[in-house]
Amino acid sequence: MNAAALATIREVVQRRSGIAMAADKDYLVAARLEPMLPQLGVASTAALADRIGRQNDMRLAMLVTDALTTNETLWFRDGRPFELLRDVVVPDILERRATEREMRFWSAACSTGQEPYSLAIQLAEDTARLAGWRWRILGTDLSATAVARAREARYSQFEVQRGLSAHRLIKHFSKEGEFWRLKEVLRGVVELREANLLSLPPLGPFDAVLCRNVLIYFDVPTKRAVLEAVAARMRPGGWLQLGAAETTLGITAAFAPDPVHRGLYRRV
Repeated sequence: MNAAALATIREVVQRRSGIAMAADKDYLVAARLEPMLPQLGVASTAALADRIGRQNDMRLAMLVTDALTTNETLWFRDGRPFELLRDVVVPDILERRATEREMRFWSAACSTGQEPYSLAIQLAEDTARLAGWRWRILGTDLSATAVARAREARYSQFEVQRGLSAHRLIKHFSKEGEFWRLKEVLRGVVELREANLLSLPPLGPFDAVLCRNVLIYFDVPTKRAVLEAVAARMRPGGWLQLGAAETTLGITAAFAPDPVHRGLYRRV
């Protein structure tokens, strides 16, 4: 491994995505990138580092960042967060937004779409409480490749088996050859956009934001910047949901933890 080249690659990825990768992750960087070199049109990691570092090749930098930051996802991931959305977050929004009868959600770092589409399925099934309400979901991700896949909403048999019940699969998806595609009625309520949490465009305001298992990859200053940017795009009193290993405590005063439910925070 070319240590200097890998250091340059790690620096470019951190600058683009905020993800801090220490030198002890060089084996992972090399393992992911070396098989891709022919596809990327470069002969070595040193040549790749030169192209994205000194020559500032933005296309290659995007492809490298995609390769090193794409995270695993699945339907209704971890279970409990979706229970909290159903039992805590949605009832509160129904009360606070009763006049407008509209709610807006944001799935940050949505990857290939399973999280925002899981939320769409859950809301679509909540027919009694949400009758007469309008709701929209925005899903964003740094990876253009992931967003393109999410827009297709087409998943393999392996992918739909990860977290989807047979009942939900049959009810909300159509079979297309070897793949399953989410039905248009649910695709239509989810907007998907490429967006970098380090340089967010104007968005919102949102009643609830899901930003799970993202902050764990950032250093503290980056966590603070991201959380405050997210807060600026939320309604006062809105809900933020983080991963089990994440917190806003000691990072920003923009959020207060829910005193009962771990992983939930209120926009101050």
